[in-house]
Amino acid sequence: MIKNPMVQYAGIISYMILLIMRIPLSKAIGDAGVGLFAPAYEIFFLITIFTAYSMTKAMAALIRYRVKREQYKNAKTAFRAAFSMNLCISAAAALLLFVTSGFIAGILVLEPFCRMAVMTVAPVIVFAAFIGIFRGYFDGFGLGVLTAHSQYIESVSMAVCAFCFGEICYLYGTKVAALRQDSVYGYAYGALGAMLGVLISQIITMVHLLVVYVVYSGTLRGKFGMDGSKRLEAQSSLQGMVLRGSLPLAVSGILFNLYMIIDQRMFNYCMNKRDLGQERTALWGCYYGKYAVLIGLGAALGVWSVYTAAGRISNAYERGEYRVMRERIGKAVSRLCIIVFPIAIYLAALAGAVSACLYKGGSDALTAWVQKGAVIIILYGICFLFGQIMYRVHMIRELLFTTVISLAVHVLTAYILVQKALLGADGIIYAMILSFALCGVSNFLLVSRNLKYRPEWLGGIVFPAAAAGVSGVVVAILSRFLLEPLGGMLTILIGILAGLFFYITFLMVLRVIGEAELSRMPLGFFFIMLGKNLGVL
Repeated sequence: MIKNPMVQYAGIISYMILLIMRIPLSKAIGDAGVGLFAPAYEIFFLITIFTAYSMTKAMAALIRYRVKREQYKNAKTAFRAAFSMNLCISAAAALLLFVTSGFIAGILVLEPFCRMAVMTVAPVIVFAAFIGIFRGYFDGFGLGVLTAHSQYIESVSMAVCAFCFGEICYLYGTKVAALRQDSVYGYAYGALGAMLGVLISQIITMVHLLVVYVVYSGTLRGKFGMDGSKRLEAQSSLQGMVLRGSLPLAVSGILFNLYMIIDQRMFNYCMNKRDLGQERTALWGCYYGKYAVLIGLGAALGVWSVYTAAGRISNAYERGEYRVMRERIGKAVSRLCIIVFPIAIYLAALAGAVSACLYKGGSDALTAWVQKGAVIIILYGICFLFGQIMYRVHMIRELLFTTVISLAVHVLTAYILVQKALLGADGIIYAMILSFALCGVSNFLLVSRNLKYRPEWLGGIVFPAAAAGVSGVVVAILSRFLLEPLGGMLTILIGILAGLFFYITFLMVLRVIGEAELSRMPLGFFFIMLGKNLGVL
């Protein structure tokens, strides 16, 4: 098992880099540019969940199984079978996307000027499919370090290229806008440039993986002479295995992430009905490029805390060590709560300061969105942890059921609140809270019933929530009095430091954490001395 944290957590770190990318991108192409970039990037993300993620996982599992049994020729056949099938699927998806780009832009998301960015997604998903297949190949042969390196190359190059090409095309677009006397052309070209940057990042990553493949192919070729295959498997049979292995993960992943496209469509409809069509794209750009980033980063930190927990839980489950499995679930829940409660509460308390850092003078809309939506950080963490456990212990049908129901509830709630009540982004946030709460509770109940898990309510959940809430009051008071004289950045820094001091102290007093946990924390020795002086350690 890989122990290097930079390799082990490459996926979540890369995801956080891509989230952060949206903030400087909004500086380069404006909020309206990000609003036009959003549907194109979300379409790219949804398609690659299948072609460059779930199929990669399924292919890697097939290759790994055969490599362990020294069936190297069959492993190579599995790679070729997945390669040809994924290439055909991604090429067909690219062609369909290119042909329907006008419908997607004008009808599906009600943003006609995002068509150029959507069309650019077509070649991007073909290169992304290549990347996914090579990553699956390396993972299957136990070369996960190479996959991690490619993820960092992809995310960093995407952030840099999207910013640079977005700014270049935006500057060109402003000239077109001046000629046509319509400022939206500048933002449309900026969104196009950002997607061109995504395309360049995929080419860079693909070239890197091709070079690595050529370098390592000589080493791997020597193993084919020691092949222990009793028979050669047919490509069609292996392709069926890849599809069957990838579809459950792909369907659940796509359904779980489909809401952003649906929400943008409903939001645009609502803004048109409220005669705010001129402001809608910039408002969605603020929502997607700032609010969603802040909530997403908080959720990602929570996911980080339990990123490898599901694997350890499933290992105990497969070995029949059910008591150990339940203990590991309890530890994961406690660790998640200790992390996500303060993140959500502090973000809500410091919403005004964060808004002041992202906008000169702050944004009342962004502040209100963050204060209302911070609870999603907690709910998403619960959904992720128990969803991963369900996937790892083969509760696939139950996971698909909860995912479909939560998406249906989200769509129905958003339809009522956004398209009928015309609440705009507030309605979307309320719908997300309800759907994530339903999904998290459902996943928790199903895991509890099937695995006989019973949470430690006081020490694992209630006490961390209480400690975070009390320390959050301190943070809110500091934010209230420090924001105007000190500015957003210093207010955030002082608020977080003060909040963490009180939070960790309360956790010690409530016996949630002890000396062992504190010794692994930065400046843990200080809290150990404090705890001993207070008589709680």
